[in-house]
This record gives sequence, structure tokens and C-alpha cells, in this order.
Amino acid sequence: MNFRGIWAIYNFEMSRTFRTIGQSIASPVISTILYFIVFGSAIGSRITDIDGVSYGAFIVPGLIMLTILSQSISNASFGIYFPRFSGTIYEILSAPLSFIEVVIGYVGAAATKSVMIGVIVLLTAGFFVPLEIQHPIWMAFFLIMTCITFSMLGFIIGVWADGFEKLQLIPLLVITPLTFLGGSFYSINMLPDFWQKVSLLNPVVYLVSGFRWSFYENADVSLEISVTMIMVFLAICMAIIAWIFKTGYRLKN
Repeated sequence: MNFRGIWAIYNFEMSRTFRTIGQSIASPVISTILYFIVFGSAIGSRITDIDGVSYGAFIVPGLIMLTILSQSISNASFGIYFPRFSGTIYEILSAPLSFIEVVIGYVGAAATKSVMIGVIVLLTAGFFVPLEIQHPIWMAFFLIMTCITFSMLGFIIGVWADGFEKLQLIPLLVITPLTFLGGSFYSINMLPDFWQKVSLLNPVVYLVSGFRWSFYENADVSLEISVTMIMVFLAICMAIIAWIFKTGYRLKN
């Protein structure tokens, strides 16, 4: 394992984050504050509680998940797309690095940024509502695994995209709607039976449900199913990335 090569990629990506800390860190935090003002105060004042949890506290896991999903995809997709755009990707491909080491460098940096943002959002939420994390280890598991998995998805999008506009195509048209419809701001048990079944086709439901369970032991689906789904999604992303490097899809041409 070429740890020096991995560190070089990881350090470069992290340095880029700290050079644009306003866009990378401050922007998601400000967006979260606005969500709390709109949903937590304006709407939350009209909703007593959900499953014994105040609405303001109930939406915290969903807000964190909404933020880290978008940030993971954005960080990873831009991280790999820019070397392709500038042509420096060929230097990386010709370096003594396996595809696993390249992926660890880029995905590791993107996941690290997302975890940092997730923790900052969590701390910010503590100023608005009383938080209770009943299972901190499971909370950390879902936070880290979600960041890694969706950073891999972002890496795939960054390789697939052939223009800057495509970098935002899937996050805006697919991921964001799925997150809003995935129980981030409500429990799917509040929906009619038909729409509850439809919601179970949304993979984000399992992420939000498992993450919320780690806070309040309230879940729309069982913990075992949530863990299984995130591991399956991780395996699918790993398989696609392995195929990309094996075939050279949009990397060598």
C-alpha cells in the first residue's frame, strides 16, 4: 500500500477545502440555521411532537443527513472531475498507485470533509434544540458510512460527468428530492399505507431511519435493514468504481 501517494492526494484535497472554508464549511452551517428557523420554529411551533420527540429535535438527524449527502457527492465529484478537466488525471494514472489507493485518497478526503460538516451541523443544532444521542456509536457508524458511501457515488458522478453542469444534475434532480421524500422532516408512518410502501423504495429512507434511531430509538424501518441497505449500496459503488478503473471509462480517453 502506497501510503505516501494516498496522503499526497488526501492532503491536496483537504488543503483545497481549507482554502475555501467559507464555501466548504460556513455555507452548509448557514443553510442548516435557516432550516431550523423555517422548519423548527415556524412549522415546529404548530406541531407538538412526533413519537414523543419535539419536532425541532426530530428533524435534526434528517437535516444532518440532507447536508452530508449533498456535501459528500459535491466534494468527491469535483475532486475527481477537476483533474480530468485540467488533464492532470494522467499524472495520477501514471503514478505508482493502484485504483484502490487513488479512491482512498479522493474518497477519504471527501468523506472527512462531510464528517466535519456533519459534526458542525450537529453542534449547531444543539444551540436550537435539546439533543439526546442514545446510541453514539451507532450514530458515528451511520454518519461515517453514509459519508464514505455517498463520496464514492460522488466519485462515480465526477468520472461520468463531461461538463460542470452534469456535476449538479444527479444531486439536484435525484438525491435532493429523495432526501426530502425520505422522511427527513417527517415520519413515513404519518403517510397513508400506499405511500408508506412507495417510500420504502427510496434508499434514503433507510439511512435517515437508522440515523434517527441512534438519537431517539425511533425508526421507520428496523436497524438491521438500515445497516444492510447501506452496506449493499457501498458494495455497489465499490463494484462500479472497480469497473471504471478496469475499463478506463472516461479516464483514459
